[in-house]
Amino acid sequence: MVRKRYPIGIQTFSEIVNNDYVYVDKTAYVYKMAHEDGKFFFLSRPRRFGKSLLASTLESYFEGRKEFFKGLAIDNLEKDWISNPVLHFDLSGAKHVDKERLLTYLDFMLAKIEEKWNIVNPPSGENNRLSNLIDVAHKQTGKPVVVLIDEYDAPLLDVVHNEEKLGELRQIMRNFYSPLKLNDPNLRFVFLTGITKFSQLSIFSELNNIVNISMRPDYAGICGITKEELLTQMSEDVDSLAQATGESRQKTIDNLTHYYDGYHFAWPSPDIFNPFSLLNAFSAKDIDAFWFSSGTPTYLIEMMHKFHVMPSQIGRMKARSSDFDAPTETLSSLTPLFYQSGYLTIKGYNNFSRIYTLDIPNREVELGLMQSFIPYYITPDTAKANVTLGDMAEALYKGDIDRLLHLLQNFLATIPYTDNTQYEGHYQQVLCIIFRLLGTWADVEVHTPRGRVDIVMKAFGCLYIIELKLDASAEAAMHQIDLRDYAEAFSHSGLPVTKVAINFDSTTRNLKDWRIKKQV
Repeated sequence: MVRKRYPIGIQTFSEIVNNDYVYVDKTAYVYKMAHEDGKFFFLSRPRRFGKSLLASTLESYFEGRKEFFKGLAIDNLEKDWISNPVLHFDLSGAKHVDKERLLTYLDFMLAKIEEKWNIVNPPSGENNRLSNLIDVAHKQTGKPVVVLIDEYDAPLLDVVHNEEKLGELRQIMRNFYSPLKLNDPNLRFVFLTGITKFSQLSIFSELNNIVNISMRPDYAGICGITKEELLTQMSEDVDSLAQATGESRQKTIDNLTHYYDGYHFAWPSPDIFNPFSLLNAFSAKDIDAFWFSSGTPTYLIEMMHKFHVMPSQIGRMKARSSDFDAPTETLSSLTPLFYQSGYLTIKGYNNFSRIYTLDIPNREVELGLMQSFIPYYITPDTAKANVTLGDMAEALYKGDIDRLLHLLQNFLATIPYTDNTQYEGHYQQVLCIIFRLLGTWADVEVHTPRGRVDIVMKAFGCLYIIELKLDASAEAAMHQIDLRDYAEAFSHSGLPVTKVAINFDSTTRNLKDWRIKKQV
């Protein structure tokens, strides 16, 4: 049997089904959405999560392309295959643009669709051209029009930290989308996808009837690959990867789960795997950080600087839905941006308090995030950092903390001067990033009955209590650990405890001395 090809980077539904690529059937969701109450829908999902493929699937469905759906779920659901005119706009090409280039892109996009509908002399103004397109498509076919807008927020993401530029681009997009409300009688269905959620007031003017399905449990699995889909529709792919890596089927499933699973966009929700990473892993016959390697979250780093958010602060937290499923242009915290971009996801929900638990989804995201912080907190020489991290991982696995600290000391000695290293918190963040890159659990400023521990780390069945000092001595740091009996606070863990006291020198910006003591 010939293996189907994986649609890496292919987001056109017709191309996937006509060329026999692997396709995880989401057409039952398409049918459900097409028969929902209302006609305006919005879906937020992280990048590379299948939003564009979903929009393309909707395009084929509303065009009545029944032949594309043979053998899929919707083939048994839909009885009336009605063809509607579809206007499909893809804003993903408008990233990293200024005002003039955004207007040029909109002109280019509109001109292509106008050519399809034989519009020779369109009116001036992007909003008037969209309104005219809807009117012409409706009159030529006699049927209500479907409008699909994919990646509606793409022009805005990279300037979300810049209020002036954001305002300019937001006004252009508001103007472009304004005909949607005015042309309501001529519309059958409108669907918008994006990463972030901008307020209806700022983007969609009077369009206040959008149904946001992003956090609805009945649409939780509309994008991404569920655990059930992995084990059924992709079962042969799991076996093929297991054979290639020499692992058992169950070990392969565990590895895929550890790296790519863990997303929940509603509660309750099935476990969702990152589809881009999963398909790449099956294609490459290797488990790696594919999602992060496909794009660096520069806008996220910029926003972290603006809001003074430290790497150690990204992780497990409690929040109401209004704290993270919220418009991103009026941020009071970065929680909505972290969540909507896929760096945090829902991990639990309390029905009584209506409080959600959020956390980093999986190992791929944590690894990618921490690696992206290396140039900002440690060194621009990421290649050298990766080699050192490999040696440190081996030392940590062997429980040789002294060697680990020697490796770190030698490494830091090679790093040129960087700003903002004259305070203890900087070194706390450096160690937190390193420990989390090594695959450990690490937390900072951990409260105990007698004070706060700088860093608590758990790795390979051991617990490490780490106290830092700047321009003092390792003896002073160890004295603080003993005096406040930090180790006693963690005795209930059942793990052997090692106390680590480290002193940094602000002049050399490096470790000066350290002490290591195992708790008896």
